[in-house]
Amino acid sequence: MGLVETKLAIMPGAGGTQLLPRIINPSIAKELIFSAKVIDGKRAERIGLINHIVDQNENGNSAYIKSLDLAEEILPNGPLGIKMAKKAINRGLEVDISTGLTLEEACYAQLIPTKDRTEGLQAFKEKRKPIFVGN
Repeated sequence: MGLVETKLAIMPGAGGTQLLPRIINPSIAKELIFSAKVIDGKRAERIGLINHIVDQNENGNSAYIKSLDLAEEILPNGPLGIKMAKKAINRGLEVDISTGLTLEEACYAQLIPTKDRTEGLQAFKEKRKPIFVGN
């Protein structure tokens, strides 16, 4: 994979110059864009561009299987906590750190009165798995 547009005397569009430096180290993003390098999956994982590398299986669905495994890890967690964490991360990346921390605080505050938060803390105290209902 790579952003090879500079080989054609143009530059990446569709957000390439803005998104890549936000995902990986900006100096590595510059190197990849300026040099028009194409990288393999192992390097992409090393630089934090992708989370996982999986060997292909006979059915050709190993990436799908990996995504199901990850979903199974996320599923038992509190749905409201996931929702608010996602909101805080996504919106926080669009603003400065101070505003991001304020967004995080606001998202956390929305979780305080929920039944799921109470259930999670009670289950932790009782050393059992919580039963979340999304309230």
